[in-house]
Amino acid sequence: MHGRPRNASKPEEEAASAAKAVQLRSLQSQFMTNHHDKIYTNEAIELSTKLLEINPEAYTAWNYRKLAVEDRLARIEPDPNLVSAILDEELRVVESALRQNFKSYGAWHHRKWVLSKGHSSVGNELRLLEKFQKLDSRNFHAWNYRRFVVELTNRSEQDELQYTDDMINNNFSNYSAWHNRSVLLSSLLAQNADGFMPNIKIPEEYDFVHSAIFTEPDDQSGWFYHLWLLDQTLNVETPLLTSSWPSHGSSIILSGAGCLSGSSSMFTTFCSESGSFPLILYFDQAVGGVSSSTVTIDSELKGNEGLVWEPIPNKNSQVSCVWVARLKYVSSDPCEYKVKIRVGNSPGIVSSRGYNFNAPYEFVFTAHVHDTVEDSQEGIVSWTDGFDIWDAKSKDLNSLVTLDRLNAEMDFKWRQEAIDSEVECFGILPDSKIGKLTLARLLMAREAMVSDDAVKGVHYEEILQLYNDLMALDSSHYQYYKDEHSKAFLHKVTSSSESLSRHLLRYRDMNNLVCLRLNNLSLSRIASVEKLLFVQMLDLSHNELHSTEGLEAMQLLSCLNLSHNRIRSFSALDSLRHVKQLKVLDVSHNHIGKHSVDTTRYLCSSLLSNSELGQDDVGKQNPGLVTKYWDAYCVLRDLNLKQLDIAGNEIAGEEFSSFVLQVVPKLVWLDGQKKLGN
Repeated sequence: MHGRPRNASKPEEEAASAAKAVQLRSLQSQFMTNHHDKIYTNEAIELSTKLLEINPEAYTAWNYRKLAVEDRLARIEPDPNLVSAILDEELRVVESALRQNFKSYGAWHHRKWVLSKGHSSVGNELRLLEKFQKLDSRNFHAWNYRRFVVELTNRSEQDELQYTDDMINNNFSNYSAWHNRSVLLSSLLAQNADGFMPNIKIPEEYDFVHSAIFTEPDDQSGWFYHLWLLDQTLNVETPLLTSSWPSHGSSIILSGAGCLSGSSSMFTTFCSESGSFPLILYFDQAVGGVSSSTVTIDSELKGNEGLVWEPIPNKNSQVSCVWVARLKYVSSDPCEYKVKIRVGNSPGIVSSRGYNFNAPYEFVFTAHVHDTVEDSQEGIVSWTDGFDIWDAKSKDLNSLVTLDRLNAEMDFKWRQEAIDSEVECFGILPDSKIGKLTLARLLMAREAMVSDDAVKGVHYEEILQLYNDLMALDSSHYQYYKDEHSKAFLHKVTSSSESLSRHLLRYRDMNNLVCLRLNNLSLSRIASVEKLLFVQMLDLSHNELHSTEGLEAMQLLSCLNLSHNRIRSFSALDSLRHVKQLKVLDVSHNHIGKHSVDTTRYLCSSLLSNSELGQDDVGKQNPGLVTKYWDAYCVLRDLNLKQLDIAGNEIAGEEFSSFVLQVVPKLVWLDGQKKLGN
């Protein structure tokens, strides 16, 4: 562990180990008899002491001693001296065990238990710890125990921080000391303690960690602390609303199910069978408390009193970055409405870390309600024909895309200066894997803070090249670098309206739907979805995606092309269950059904744990097929698809196709073939 090689055992060590095993078996047999018979005599307790001296990992023996102590304390008079003597003996046994194995979980837990009994030896514990930490200064058990002891004393966090200074200066490779330093600083910064303001202390910490990094650049401890510092630099405690749909100043056309003749390309057209459309709020961190009392709506649209807000995805949690409500409208009553949304005017929106949303914001959009003038089309959706190129200079694109409008309102000056200083510092560091990775992260952080369109996006080419270098240098972490490269590329694409427009089209056969083409880009991860909430068609074909995680925020998505990717099962599509507008899905030519063991299956509900699933008509008529195709059943039954393509997967075949048609009764097209009766 921690880069220290394990030495081979010598013959004399193996002989001693064998003798120890014989003795241990004899002691264990006698001990278990005493434990089962609840014998707590001095002789029985001494036997457990001998057992623990040989094997400090004997958890049952530690538990036995707790029972024995409780029994002895119950039998004696409440004499402080007698109580102290009993507890002192326990501490002596623990210390002896720790000298045998400094990393014994049971021994450290038992010592905590003794102190929790109110024993007065707390003052001696830090002195004992210093002795132990001289033997192994990086032992995390000792550091955890140190934090426990400090909480029982009046020792200040500032004094403990100075102790980490001493330990780190003595050994830059002391990861546990770096970790303890981060714990202490997190507390002191949260308290706004004297001398611990973030804009002052964090830049000082960068200087402190530089000594370790530049002295021992191959040691990971300082680098991990630097990464933690970067998180603190980027971390704005107050939650922010980063995007919404509809966006401020936009116009949308609303109608019933079907198509509109001559639908204008200047607006987003939204057709709904249910007579409602999603209102999406995307925060920069998970928040709770989004409700009709914290988000108010001023509109003449009827029937939206007491609007229900839901977190997406709702995994039995009431906190999320994405919140959705569905506004109702009547398509048979054509009219134009102004809708004003006020977010956070009333307190109640709180982040998962307990910070209040205190930057009230409002946005206004126009809703044009139209009656449907054509019947719903049942024609097949093509991914090759019927597209028009988007005019990059069109004003409607700027009204759809809201890029970092709120970040510009925050004071990032000291954060930007700290990041700029680090970029300059690491730009001169000799090439190394961790150095390149840190520089890439710093440049990404710098881009996240840029609000000036003139300089936005200038670092992305360098970032992408750094990840390309890392993929070539460090094959063991190739997939991680590949995912980071994909995320950086998507941040680049969405960094400006101009760059995004290169990938946008209109699909004229379906109300000029907004289509985003991100195919053939070797993407392995999805990112920047907060800037893509307006997208209705998404082409991610011919990439290297393994799942659809993140797409659940794109509530307008009606057509999705995932063909020729690396999806291994339907459970990897679980996030799509939350995209209620999805009608067209292409997952052809993936790896679905190819792998007998698929780690993504945990994403779907268990067949045994959910009594409701499988109890519909399909489940009752074909329980064997539901069990066989459980992950597909869990996902597809919640979708309202009209077109599905699954050809080219291992799972594809007559049996599965028949099963799909039962699970998705509204399906019209399956693998390019029209369902009989349609």
